[in-house]
Amino acid sequence: MKRMKRGRGASRRVLSFGRRVLMGCVALALLVAGVWSSWSDAQHVVLSKGREHGTLTVASCAEGVCTGPYAPEGPGGPRDGMRIEESVAVKKGERFAVVRKPDTDELVRTGTAGLLYAWVPLGGALLLASVVIGGGLRLTRTGWGAAVAGGALLLASFLAL
Repeated sequence: MKRMKRGRGASRRVLSFGRRVLMGCVALALLVAGVWSSWSDAQHVVLSKGREHGTLTVASCAEGVCTGPYAPEGPGGPRDGMRIEESVAVKKGERFAVVRKPDTDELVRTGTAGLLYAWVPLGGALLLASVVIGGGLRLTRTGWGAAVAGGALLLASFLAL
């Protein structure tokens, strides 16, 4: 009789360990995807030294992209055809400080608002991972911490824009 209980206890431990490893991998995958997605824009804001800076005046927005005349700092005159991803608070005629992605016609907003907006995918990933951390890994305090951090990042970027 004791052997059967030991066998069940050992299998429970193995299953529990396997569940924790699987949930840890899911949470890690969500966070890595959030950082990866955010870094594509954030790198141009965080590491903007040596990149072309300027000002974009929004002329029109369609299909999630805004365009308008771009006035770079330093040599070179204004250019048309530059585009920036449309955010929640873009109005026609508004001016933004931007940095140009190298070898493209895409611009990224700079400053605090641009930095927070670039990290929005990480905020969403933190919210998703918090459910896995709190429920799947049963680390409720850590899960709540991830949820609060993700929510704060999303709220701060919304208010900054």
